[in-house]
Amino acid sequence: MDNPLTATQKNLRQLSNLARQKKLKILVVDDEPDNLDLLYRTFRRDFNVLKADSGVNALKVLASEGEVAVIISDQRMPEMKGTEFLSKTVPQFPDTVRIILTGFTDIEDLVEAINAGQVYKYITKPWDPGELKAVVQRAAETYDLLKQRTEELRRANAQMALLTVLVRLTQEHHSLKEDLTVIAEVFSQSFSADRCILQLVEEKQLVATQGFYSSGDTVENWLAEDPLTDEAIASGKMQVSLNVAKDPKLADVSHYQDTGVAAHLVIPIIYRQNILGILSLQWQEPFSLREDELKLISLSVELVAICFTAALSDESRC
Repeated sequence: MDNPLTATQKNLRQLSNLARQKKLKILVVDDEPDNLDLLYRTFRRDFNVLKADSGVNALKVLASEGEVAVIISDQRMPEMKGTEFLSKTVPQFPDTVRIILTGFTDIEDLVEAINAGQVYKYITKPWDPGELKAVVQRAAETYDLLKQRTEELRRANAQMALLTVLVRLTQEHHSLKEDLTVIAEVFSQSFSADRCILQLVEEKQLVATQGFYSSGDTVENWLAEDPLTDEAIASGKMQVSLNVAKDPKLADVSHYQDTGVAAHLVIPIIYRQNILGILSLQWQEPFSLREDELKLISLSVELVAICFTAALSDESRC
């Protein structure tokens, strides 16, 4: 029998590779127009470069654009020194790597900033483009590694929470509605989904919605008209579209456009070869999952099937 994850894993790897190829954002800050343009030209091929001509304006850029991987700032600027500007970015963007361009006369300010963890490295003027590019590349790699480890820790904690909840539900007795709501919520949180729907299946047909979790908004349950859901029930295998906009099978399904769903994973909940229900994870942007997460979903759905069976058995006795 073919492994139902194989094709999905291949697609997820492709999307993950594309994501890694996206240029990281960096911010360059200098009050001298010629220097600012030179910094922009130095890095524009390798990074998505934002620029600002003062610390005040740089803070406005960050407020608008959000977190950047690296900030390169001149030290000697009117209104606000580079070290003062960088210190203001630490609380909101602790993972950003900060580099300062400075003269030898600013060493005292630099020592204080470095000791406070606000500056990753300083480059003395006149700076060499090759040296600066090498420093910024290492800084970007440091940022990337830090974000990966932070995300891995977040995912590990979320996954542990998911398994803990599912194991607890298999050991306790709740109403089916309560179980569905809890399960949908923990799946949504564990995989950063914008929406998770759980729905029962009888004789390979969806039945009336028994409850679903929807990240803060009320959404129509349209799975009865979804080709992925139909295929998941018919085949008994996971179905996934990582980028709905480019999926010809879903091009004419209006519900995707109406709800803003850009990525969709549907997996049947099976117990002793009988499909008891389906689990739908939905994202409003193209999304990727690692192979270990796919395996975790498959394992978790086996536990969900046990929860379903226990809850349905309890209800049948009531």
